Amino acid sequence: MNLASSIGLSTKPNLSYFHSLFKHYAETKNSRRVLLIFRELLEYNEKPNETTFALLVKSCSCSSSFGLNSFEANQVHTHLIKSGADQFTHLSTAYLDFYLKLGCFAAAQRLFDDMHERDVVSWNALICGFSRNGCHFDALYLFVQMLREGFSPCPTTLVSMVPSCGRRELIFQGKTVHGFGIKTGLGLNSQVKNALTSMYAKCADLGAAECLFEEIVGKSVVSWNTMIGAFGQNGFFGKAMLVFKQMRKGNVEANPVTMVCLLAANANPDSTHSHAVKTSLINDFSVVTSLVCEYARRGNSKSAERLYMSFPQKNLVAVTAIIQSHTEKGNMLSAMECFARIQQSNMKPDAVTMVSILHGITDPAQFGIGLLFHGYGFKTGLSVENLVANALISMYSRFDRVEAAFSLFFDMREKPLISWNSLISGCVQGGRSSDAFQLFCQMKLSGHDPDAITIASLLSGCGQLGYLQFGERLHSYILRNNLDIENFVGTALIDMYTKCGRIECAERVFKSIKELCLATWNSMISGYSLYGLEHKALSCFSEMRKQGLYPDHITFLGVLAACTHGGLVEEGRKYFEIMRKEFKMVPRLQHYACMVGLLGRAGLFEEALILIKDMEVEPDFAVWGALLNACCINQEVKLGEYLAKKLFLLDHTSGGFYVLMSKLYATKGRWDDVAKVREMMRETGGDGCSGISVIQMTSFEENLLSEASLKSSLW
Repeated sequence: MNLASSIGLSTKPNLSYFHSLFKHYAETKNSRRVLLIFRELLEYNEKPNETTFALLVKSCSCSSSFGLNSFEANQVHTHLIKSGADQFTHLSTAYLDFYLKLGCFAAAQRLFDDMHERDVVSWNALICGFSRNGCHFDALYLFVQMLREGFSPCPTTLVSMVPSCGRRELIFQGKTVHGFGIKTGLGLNSQVKNALTSMYAKCADLGAAECLFEEIVGKSVVSWNTMIGAFGQNGFFGKAMLVFKQMRKGNVEANPVTMVCLLAANANPDSTHSHAVKTSLINDFSVVTSLVCEYARRGNSKSAERLYMSFPQKNLVAVTAIIQSHTEKGNMLSAMECFARIQQSNMKPDAVTMVSILHGITDPAQFGIGLLFHGYGFKTGLSVENLVANALISMYSRFDRVEAAFSLFFDMREKPLISWNSLISGCVQGGRSSDAFQLFCQMKLSGHDPDAITIASLLSGCGQLGYLQFGERLHSYILRNNLDIENFVGTALIDMYTKCGRIECAERVFKSIKELCLATWNSMISGYSLYGLEHKALSCFSEMRKQGLYPDHITFLGVLAACTHGGLVEEGRKYFEIMRKEFKMVPRLQHYACMVGLLGRAGLFEEALILIKDMEVEPDFAVWGALLNACCINQEVKLGEYLAKKLFLLDHTSGGFYVLMSKLYATKGRWDDVAKVREMMRETGGDGCSGISVIQMTSFEENLLSEASLKSSLW
């Protein structure tokens, strides 16, 4: 059915009528309908003119959701050329901008090259399009070409081009553009100053950003937002809040961008939410999304869900943030409910949604969920994306399904460094460090250089296998390539040296780190504890507290282990109470195992049993095993036999408690009982604790270090 009959017209509609329809659908942002009307216009043999194409381009540019595809855009462009309307510079410029919004860079460049006349607006459109789409060097090249061809830039030119210099490696070019702006007088424009302020902030030059901000006369809300964002993105959250307070004192009304910048600057979501309600900004989609994401990031899933459900417009970014909040707390049931709501709302989960769920699967009982999502990713095509593939590799490695992880990895078409890191890390976590080193050799042969994550994973593998020589060479690589050891790399080095028997090297690394994080302190405390240097471990804990850091469960595990190794009963009791009462931490099974071992070794079996009885969780193999080990030390046969029965019921295949019972009977000279325990061990298939040959490890290390790929990368 044609247009005339569908709307009840008995006569042929004229061009003016089509133009009125174009205007109507441009306002409703229904560009698909505009395209159909244009086709009807051609069927009626109406000749489109300059106004027709101007309205058509305007309506198609209004909506990104229902716009033309590249093929349809080329068809319309053909009609534009056939009608001769491409002679109008403003029309060609508008279509040039439309091509760039579609991402058709080659077509846009061709159109620009074929233009009979170009003006500053045409250059601005091309520069802005390339800059907006991340083609920063192309944007800079076009700016230089514009100057060479004798065109004088306007403030819009600089505003369009300056964002391309917002990278540390392009700071010199950014300063050059700034100098050009000062020389030509364009730098006095407030929009240019806002753009330059943002550029300097992205390059972490806050001094220059502040100077420019202070120079702006009659600061608009855009200027204030730029400065709030500048401090926020560089981690100066307090200064960002101070700028916001100054903005309010200046009676400048906040807008949605202000709220988003404040939340990005770690503002309290409750107070920001209240301010958004008071100023009626809570109805803005971007503000609601940012609030939901901030509530979720802080673990307040209930507030995030309440706000999300109260807003009629649903959004994948917001619901993904809620899912991530649930999975971080181990609440997979709520995460699955959120995922079901995504599908009910006809939204399509993306790679980030998939990764949020896969990273939350940490319990072996949830492995089936991981398999289901692997199947879902395969069905939807998401599993071929590197982000999802890496998450799946990590999940399979986490549950010791390394073969499945290898299969996924080798099926990937492209293997970026992050994928190599995921598999290397997975092998180390799964206790297959030898495979990790072989993978590293393959990675080097593929042309990838290791980064901090690669090095940290390999150092962990060195600690597992005792590869001190290779660990030292990795340390040399870190020093030669100026890798930052202020983060997890320094912690990995300390851990490697302590496990390889070089506590003095671990101390040197520890003292060389200027800003120590909690993980680094924990690694040093655990290292001292491992070496039986209990007093150094406790001193390290005291020093950490003086520095203002709050301990976590791992910290107290190291402290309690130090007390156990040193037989410091009173100190162990004290720190156990500090953990529970001062820091309100619920002890985990490892903490109880340490305390039970400490009390048992001191012969305080009654106190140890009372502690086990009062535990908030069910005691596991490690807790009972610690008490059985204490029975061996103190030759408590009767209690030891009772504990052996407990352990047998928990895991009869483990050889650990058979060895302990055998040792306990041997100390009493009960050799018949020793023989019975050994026979039971053989029947269950156990052979005691497995040993590792140091000679075999050294031999492997020498073979590994002779690899040409390693030599080229580390030496």
